Amino acid sequence: MVDHRRNILSLGFLFLLLFQFTFEQLEPLSSPAERLALLQLRSSLGLRSREWPIKADPCLTWNGIRCESGRVTGVNISGFRRTRLGRQNPQFSVDALANLTFLQSFNASKFLLPGPVPHWFGQKLSSLKVLDLRYCSIIGAIPSTLGNLTSLTTLYLSDNNLTGIIPDSLSQLSALSVLDLSRNFLSGSLPDSFAFLGNLSFLDISSNYLSGSIPQGTGALSKLQYLNLSNNGLTSSIPAQLGDLSNLVDLDLSDNYLFGLVPPDLMGLRSLQRMKLGNNILDGPLPENSFHTTSELQFIELRQNNFTGALPDRLWYLPRLSFVDVSGNKFNGVLPSSSSSANATPTVKGNFSHNLFYGSITPLLKRFSFIDLSSNYFEGKVLDFAVNASLGSNCLQNVSNQRATEECLSFYSRRGLSFHNFGQANMTRPRAAESSGKNNGRKFILAGILGGVGLIAVLVLLILRTRKRSKSNNTGARVGAALAGGNPAPTDALIELSKAGDSFTYQQLLKATGNFSDANLIKHGHTGDLFNGVLESGISVVIKRIDLRSTENENAYMSELDLFSKVSHPRLVPLFGHCLENDKEKFLVYKHMPNGDLLNCMRNRETTHKDGTLQSLDWITRLKISIGTAEALCFLHHECNPPFVHRDIQATSVLLDDKYEVRLGSLSEACTQGGDTHQRRISRLLRLPQSSDQGSSGSSSPAVYAYDVYCFGKVLLEMVTGKLGIGASGDAQVKEWLEQTLPYVSIYDKDLVTKIVDPSMVVDEDFLEEVRAVAIIARSCLNPKPSRRPQMRFVLKALENPLKVIREESYSSARLRTTSSRGSWNAALFASWRQNSDVTVVPAVSGSRAEEGQLSSSRRRRSNEIVPEPSSSIQEEDKLE
Repeated sequence: MVDHRRNILSLGFLFLLLFQFTFEQLEPLSSPAERLALLQLRSSLGLRSREWPIKADPCLTWNGIRCESGRVTGVNISGFRRTRLGRQNPQFSVDALANLTFLQSFNASKFLLPGPVPHWFGQKLSSLKVLDLRYCSIIGAIPSTLGNLTSLTTLYLSDNNLTGIIPDSLSQLSALSVLDLSRNFLSGSLPDSFAFLGNLSFLDISSNYLSGSIPQGTGALSKLQYLNLSNNGLTSSIPAQLGDLSNLVDLDLSDNYLFGLVPPDLMGLRSLQRMKLGNNILDGPLPENSFHTTSELQFIELRQNNFTGALPDRLWYLPRLSFVDVSGNKFNGVLPSSSSSANATPTVKGNFSHNLFYGSITPLLKRFSFIDLSSNYFEGKVLDFAVNASLGSNCLQNVSNQRATEECLSFYSRRGLSFHNFGQANMTRPRAAESSGKNNGRKFILAGILGGVGLIAVLVLLILRTRKRSKSNNTGARVGAALAGGNPAPTDALIELSKAGDSFTYQQLLKATGNFSDANLIKHGHTGDLFNGVLESGISVVIKRIDLRSTENENAYMSELDLFSKVSHPRLVPLFGHCLENDKEKFLVYKHMPNGDLLNCMRNRETTHKDGTLQSLDWITRLKISIGTAEALCFLHHECNPPFVHRDIQATSVLLDDKYEVRLGSLSEACTQGGDTHQRRISRLLRLPQSSDQGSSGSSSPAVYAYDVYCFGKVLLEMVTGKLGIGASGDAQVKEWLEQTLPYVSIYDKDLVTKIVDPSMVVDEDFLEEVRAVAIIARSCLNPKPSRRPQMRFVLKALENPLKVIREESYSSARLRTTSSRGSWNAALFASWRQNSDVTVVPAVSGSRAEEGQLSSSRRRRSNEIVPEPSSSIQEEDKLE
C-alpha cells in the first residue's frame, strides 16, 4: 500500500515537472523591442509568412525561433526560402539581430546571404554560443572581431567564398569546441595561436589555399577528435606532437605537400579510426611498431607518396580494419603467411598496387573481400582464394596480363632473390606456336606490303605537314616552334602583345600583391603561383607568377598570350595584361572572379557532419552554368579561325563572376586541332607520334574537339549528381564512377535518374525533367567512340532546349535514325545516344547490386561500352581562382 502511494506521488511529481516545462516553452514573447527586431529581420531577409506569420506570437508559432522566459535565445532560418521579391535582391542584411540581447544561437545554413560577415557580430552578440553560416555564399574576410565572442562553442563558416587569412583573434575563443572553415578561398598559414583552443574537438580547414607548416602547438589540442587539413598547400613535415592527440578519431592531411617521415606515434594512436595521408611527398619506411595492437583503425590511406620499405606486420592484422590504400608508393617485401585468418569472413578492401611487393600470394588474402595487387612483382601460382583480387602486371604463372619473364628475372636478380617462374608462360603476350615455312613466307610478304604502304603514308604525311606549315604566317610558325620546345624568339616578335592586354611593370605588380605576400597567395600551380591583387585603380585581379626556371613552364605563358592576342569573347576569362620584363619570371594579370571556380562553388565531399553533404547552387544556376560553358566551347570550336581545342575542361576551369556567369579559364593548354581528319587517321594507323601542334607544354591530352566534348560531358554529369571534382580524378576512379552512374541515365525510364540526382538539390517535377535531359546530354557526350560524340554546337542547342530532349523519347527508333535533317541538333544528339544505348540499365529493384548501378550478368560483356576510353594522364595545371 505504501509503495502504491509512493508510485502515485512520483507520477504526479513527473506530471508537474512536465507541465512546468511545457508552460515555460510556450511562454509568449515578452519584449516589444525583440518582437520589432524579429519583424525587421523578417523584412530585410524576405522571409515568407509560412514560416514567420506576422500576426502570430514568434515564441509560440514562428518556425526556428527558440525562447526562454519570454526572450529570444535562438534563431534558425536554415533552408528557408525567400519571397519572390526577396529573391530578386538577396543581401546579408541582419542588423536587427543586434537587438536580440539574449541570442545564443543563429543558424542560417543553406540560406543565401551574399556579402561579408558583419564586423559588429563580434561586438553586439556577446551571448552567442552557436553561429552556423554554412552554404550561405558569404564573401570577404573573416572578421577579426569574432574573437570577442568568448562564449562561442560552435562556429561553422564552411562552403562559402571567404578570402584572406585566418585571423589570429580566433584563438581567443577558449570555449570553442567546433570550428569548420572548410571549402573556402582562405590563404596564408595556420595561426600558431590555435594551440590555445584547449576545448576544440572538431577542426576542419580543408579545401582552402593554406600554405606553410602545420603548427607544432596543434599537438596541445588534447580534446581534438576530428582534424582535417586536406586539399591545401601545406609544406612541412608532420609534427611529432600530433602523436599526443590521444582522443583523435579522424585525421585527414591528404592532398598537400607534406614531406619527410611519418612520426612513429602517429599511427599508434589508440582512438584513431580513420587516417588519410595520401597524395603528399612523404617518404621513408613506416616504423615497425607504428600500429598499436589494440588499434581502432578502420580506414587507412597512404597512397601516392614516396614510402619505402616493408609494411609493418601489424597492419595486416588490425582487428577493425575495413579499408587500406597504400598504392603508388615504393613499398616492398613479401606478404606474411596467416593461418589465423584462414577461415575469417572477408571484410577488408585493399589497394596495394603500383609498389614493389614480391614473393608468393598467401592465404592472408582471404581476409579481403577485394584487393588490388596489380603492378607489383608477385610470383608463383594463384590459388582459388585469390579470385577477388586484381593481379595484373605481376610475375605470376597462371594469370594473364603479366610482366615479361626478362623483366621479372631482372627485378629478382638485382635484389639477390630467387625467381622460380623461369620458363613459365607468364609473358605479357602468349608464346606463339611454331609456324610452317609456308606461313612464314606469307608473313614476310605481308610485312613487305605493309611496310611499303607505311612508307608511302609517312611520305604523304610529311608532305601534308610541310604544305600546312608553309601556308602559315611567320609569327604562327615561330610560336609553334617555341611551343615544341625550340629556342623561342623574343616575345614581341612572336606575339602581338598590344592585342594581349596592357603591359604592367614589375613594381606595379609588387604593390598590387603586397610584394607577393603569403597572405595574398591563392595556390601553387604547375605553371605558376596565383595571387590576389588590387591595382592602383582599385580593380581586383588575379596575378599568375610563372617561374621560367621550370622547363614545363617556359612556354606555357606564350600559349595563353598567343590565344588572347587572337581571340576575345565574353565567355573567356578577361586577361588584363602581362609583365614580361624579367628574364626568370613572367606574369599574367587576369580579372578577379568573385565566385571562384565551379568546383569550389559546388564541392561535394564526404564529411562526418550529422547533416551530411550539402550543396549551395540550385538547378537554375547549374543549368545556366552548363549553357555558359557550352557557349565558351562553341566559340573556341566553331567561331574561331583557326578553331581552338581547350584540352583542360573540368570544374576548376569554369570560373564564375558575381552573377554566376561563366568565364572559361585554364587556357594554357588550348591549341588548334592538330592536322586534318585523314592525316590523324594515318597517324593512328601507323602509330605515329603526334605533332608538336598538339600541345604546348608536353601535355599528352589530345588536341581534338571530341576530347573537349567528352570532358564537358563529365562536368555535366557532375553537376547532375553533385559529385564535382570526380571527373578530374585518376582513370580508375573515373571509370568506376561512370560504371556506377551511367546505367541510371535512360530515355526509357524517367525514374532511374532520381537515384543519382544530387540529394541536396531541391527540384520539383518540371525541373526534374530538365535534370534528366541534361543527364541524357551528358551521356551522349561520353560516348566511348569520339567520332560519335555530338559537336558542341549541337550540345549547346540541346541545353537551350532541354524539354525537347525529353520529348524525343516518344519518337520511334526508326524515326530517330532517319531524321530528315542530319544537321539538326536533336539528330546529332540522339544518333550518339542510340549508338550507345544498347547497354542494359539496372532495373529499379532492391539489393546492393542494383543500388550500386552494376550491369546485369547478361550484359556484363558490354560494360565497357558505357565507359569512354581512358583519358591520357594530364598534369594538373593551375586554375584561376
